[in-house]
Amino acid sequence: MGLLIFIIAFLFVLGGALLLLRSAKAVKIPEGVKAQPYEDDIED
Repeated sequence: MGLLIFIIAFLFVLGGALLLLRSAKAVKIPEGVKAQPYEDDIED
């Protein structure tokens, strides 16, 4: 019974790691995009 729980937990961890890896590769910021300053950072 303990082995079955261990295998299920391992599959959840592996699946979560693969999901995070896939989502990290999906987002690519184009080179022409620049960060916009926050309104609090702009001094008048």
